[in-house]
Amino acid sequence: MTSTDGGARTGDAPYTEPTIADQPITDEEIFLSHVGGKLSVELRSPIDTQRDLSIAYTPGVAQVSRAIDADADLVNKYTWTDRLVAVVSDGTAVLGLGDIGPRASLPVMEGKSALFRTFAGLNSIPIVLDTKDPDEIVETLIRLRPSFGAVNLEDISAPRCFEIEQRVIEALDCPVMHDDQHGTAIVVLAALRGATKVLERDITKLRVIISGAGAAGVACAKILHAAGIEDIVVLDSKGIVSFHRDDLNEVKQELAEFTNPRAISGGPAEAFSGADVFVGVSAGKIAEDLVATMAADPIIFAMSNPDPEIHPEVAAKYATVVATGRSDFPNQINNVLAFPGVFKGALDAGANRITERMKLAAADAIFSVVADELAADKIVPSPLDDRVAPAVAEAVAQAARAEGLH
Repeated sequence: MTSTDGGARTGDAPYTEPTIADQPITDEEIFLSHVGGKLSVELRSPIDTQRDLSIAYTPGVAQVSRAIDADADLVNKYTWTDRLVAVVSDGTAVLGLGDIGPRASLPVMEGKSALFRTFAGLNSIPIVLDTKDPDEIVETLIRLRPSFGAVNLEDISAPRCFEIEQRVIEALDCPVMHDDQHGTAIVVLAALRGATKVLERDITKLRVIISGAGAAGVACAKILHAAGIEDIVVLDSKGIVSFHRDDLNEVKQELAEFTNPRAISGGPAEAFSGADVFVGVSAGKIAEDLVATMAADPIIFAMSNPDPEIHPEVAAKYATVVATGRSDFPNQINNVLAFPGVFKGALDAGANRITERMKLAAADAIFSVVADELAADKIVPSPLDDRVAPAVAEAVAQAARAEGLH
């Protein structure tokens, strides 16, 4: 694959799925690839002579600093700030590992930065914070704001993640997105558009179950509702989220306001009966007898990793279209399809925030990449498809400009 823009994959040539060697990845291979970390800082101009040193540092750099002091907007021209994404975590909800703390979360944040560079050509820096206090996290990012141009919040536990994201958005004049919420939701919507196209169904008429009312589940419910799906039922560990319950926190009360239009109560049995779509973003397990009660030929997205809520072999007994979060089954719903292009598009447009319209545009762009190639086992592009990030970035930038966010 060719690359431009500092390493971003291009979409000029037709995408060809890379050959995957049928060999297991060893522990030694994994640890060797992480020795010294996965990131480094590279110079755009070499420092080989005394003249180079005088230009890059003292005394030459003082002229640039004086210019920025006189015109603060010049920081975007003469530093990397406006193209730098801060990947920020407190390590409380890391992958399937849970609360492992900031130090143990750092390899994941470095990996996220590597993906920003690989797929969108964006510089990115991981920042892990040794606090779980929302006030301290928000205050820290306010103080660090001059150093970056966007914030990717990552692996912060619910419900704290909702408050932290909202407060950071309100406090900072730059794009902010909690990827565990919105990256997942964007790709789920793109995948559902692909699935309904394959099955020739009207997406707005679907009855959808979402298993999990955490970060991803809440965001999925919101984006699917924004896309025109009205019949959404959300399950948490205590059953259907509805006003029949008196134990809902503020986030789930908001969910109850726009989900469960049939006002059903109960648990999984009541939710699954006659449902068209299952979206699993929890660590729970779903019994096969519940799957059997869904509507004919349902759509099943069992996305928990490493163990899907419904094993794909079981799901395939009932559904033509099955997706997971795993790379060893077809239809991998992977956030890397969304976040690099979303941030690149927002930064390209000079947007100061990421809106619902921009997220919907991102989902449509992901779907559009494979719209002419759709099949039951290809409802979304491969995470390595080099057409995706440019398409998403362009769609997001256009949406931002249409909203006047530039």
